Amino acid sequence: MVEGQDLARVDWWGTELEAVTFTRCRFEDAGLEELVTRRCVFDSCVLTGVRLGGSRHTGSAFLSCRFDRARLFDAVWTGCKLTGSQFPGAVLRPVTSVDCDWSWTSLRGVDLSGSDLSGQRFREADLTGADLRECDLTGADLDHSRLQGAALRGADLRGASTDAVPWRALDLTGVRLDLQQSVQVARAHGALVTD
Repeated sequence: MVEGQDLARVDWWGTELEAVTFTRCRFEDAGLEELVTRRCVFDSCVLTGVRLGGSRHTGSAFLSCRFDRARLFDAVWTGCKLTGSQFPGAVLRPVTSVDCDWSWTSLRGVDLSGSDLSGQRFREADLTGADLRECDLTGADLDHSRLQGAALRGADLRGASTDAVPWRALDLTGVRLDLQQSVQVARAHGALVTD
């Protein structure tokens, strides 16, 4: 375990890490392009300004980390947990995310447009003002997520779990919904839906 280390500006381009745990470490402005992690844990780490372009992460966890202004484009996340992490000003597109848990993350204002996020967990995530246009969110868990001000045009929400989604606050123009979600939207707008 690596704990409380200052790893600012390290250059780990192409490094492969397996089963390493970093706790409360600082990686400001680190060069982590093409980094590969397998079953690693980053707990409460600061990754401000980090460059993670082209990185690959499998079964790793980034718990309550800060990715302020991080460059994460073309990163691949497979079976990862990013719960409680914050991404202010981060560049995430294009992103590949498969079977990942983004619950309780802050993705406010982040551009995820056109991304395939099907089946991902965004439970109680803050997606306020995020760009989700043309996103595939089929089967995603969006329960209690904050979507106010999010751009959703062309997004596919069919089959997504949407308990407590603020339907009245959303512009649903061009959004694909299933029948159950359509009923939720109607009820949110005061309709009395009967069968």
